[in-house]
Amino acid sequence: MVTQQIPVIVIAGFLGSGKTTLLNHLLRHSGGSRIGAIVNDFGSIEIDAMTVAGQVDSMLSLGNGCLCCAVDTTDMDEMLERLTRPSARIDVIVVEASGLAEPEEMIRLILSSENRRIVYGGLVEVVDAAEFTATRERHPELDRHLRVADLVVLNKADRVREDERSALLGRLETLSPGRPVVHASYGRVDPELFFDRREREDDAAGVRQLSFEDLHAEVLAAEDGGQDCDARGCQGGHGEDDGHGGRDRHLHAAYESVSFTCGDPLDPRRFMEFLDARPEGLYRIKGFVHFGVDGHRQKFAVHTVGDFLRFYPSPWERGEERTNQLVLIGTGIDAGALQDRLTTCVGTGQEKAGPESMWGVLRYTQDHTA
Repeated sequence: MVTQQIPVIVIAGFLGSGKTTLLNHLLRHSGGSRIGAIVNDFGSIEIDAMTVAGQVDSMLSLGNGCLCCAVDTTDMDEMLERLTRPSARIDVIVVEASGLAEPEEMIRLILSSENRRIVYGGLVEVVDAAEFTATRERHPELDRHLRVADLVVLNKADRVREDERSALLGRLETLSPGRPVVHASYGRVDPELFFDRREREDDAAGVRQLSFEDLHAEVLAAEDGGQDCDARGCQGGHGEDDGHGGRDRHLHAAYESVSFTCGDPLDPRRFMEFLDARPEGLYRIKGFVHFGVDGHRQKFAVHTVGDFLRFYPSPWERGEERTNQLVLIGTGIDAGALQDRLTTCVGTGQEKAGPESMWGVLRYTQDHTA
């Protein structure tokens, strides 16, 4: 049986950057996905706006199916174990690193965990556009945090002029080379950038009861003068960590996604060369591929975030079409160039790849069958 792994995403940033605002936004707009949020305390999470269904120990059950946990570093492993139990039905875990640990320590904790039900989902560093220079002066370690980040969110971008914002983006690209940088206002970043949102189970039926989440979204829209954001669920709203004074909620983070589909097997060596030299701005790759190499003809799920890479082999379903399906997500990426590079990974059929061609893939392959 295949064990579904749950991505663990770490949100880091110094006081006032807007990381709690971003977490609240993800909790509000999780769609049908159930988020397990790990925080240092409940004070900054807007649980009053989502109806508390019950409280057990240090875990709160929120009205939209999400769970919120208050822990310190020593309890982290235990809480990850609880959140990943099948009975919790959690789809993604988001850790708000403030007060818990240094970002590097959080990455090590996740990567070294013996919990087979979790997988590293990326480090997101949130920075304050209006206070960036002052924050660097107070906290020189910010440069180190940016170097290890997989994604940088330049928050409160509405509080600086366009030329200042462009200069900040350039500086961040220097401090965090090759990493995607998105600018946002009120922490409004499309959740699909971080994880795959599920459709609500009751949405599939076409008619469902109006939820508290729907009512809360209507309140936010009314506060914005009746103007909704796009269909990706990025209505406004911000928490105590944001520090905005204005009401402009219509500047939100943009990203691009590129799809690649091909029926022919990929050449494993050329595909690994592509993955080893991923272009700047590419944040996530998801999907599955096949190689057609003797002894390795199964389907390989692909999961990348930043420099992290894993393959997960699984058997094809009976009658399932052998194909490659990938989605590449990032900022400032060249869709045409990505398509061309992936096309060069398709096997020509003129030469037959031997088992040794799979060595690079197998280095990053994890068997997640239980």
